Amino acid sequence: MSNLSVPGFFSTDPFDDMFRGFLRPVRWDKMPEQTPQIKLDVTEADGAYTVKAEIPGVRKEDIDVRIEGNQVSLSAEVNKQSEEKKDGRVIRSERYQGYVSRTFSLGANVDSGRASAKYENGVLELVLPKRESTEAKRLTVR
Repeated sequence: MSNLSVPGFFSTDPFDDMFRGFLRPVRWDKMPEQTPQIKLDVTEADGAYTVKAEIPGVRKEDIDVRIEGNQVSLSAEVNKQSEEKKDGRVIRSERYQGYVSRTFSLGANVDSGRASAKYENGVLELVLPKRESTEAKRLTVR
């Protein structure tokens, strides 16, 4: 009979439990594809923010960008299809259709009238000029 051990909360060697499956081989070809996500890089200069968003495999007509104050929302319709053939026969066929979106806030309001967007090679680049801050005005009460 083989020895079975169940790692528990009071294990004598916590590192053994933590790294038990670390060196086990992984079969990447059988892992399901993850739902697409929008990955962002946001940089700030004196007068504007630059946002680079990875949205591969979509048409630029399917991308929607909305700006409200300092909040930016990106969304896109994603249609992915993959087909694996062997000797002319379809072995596997997968489809994904849905929406991805991402909303984030910036440190200053955006001047949406001067903002620009460009989509090339799966990367959406936004240039979001900061809105000139309006100083508070004190009113005299009569």
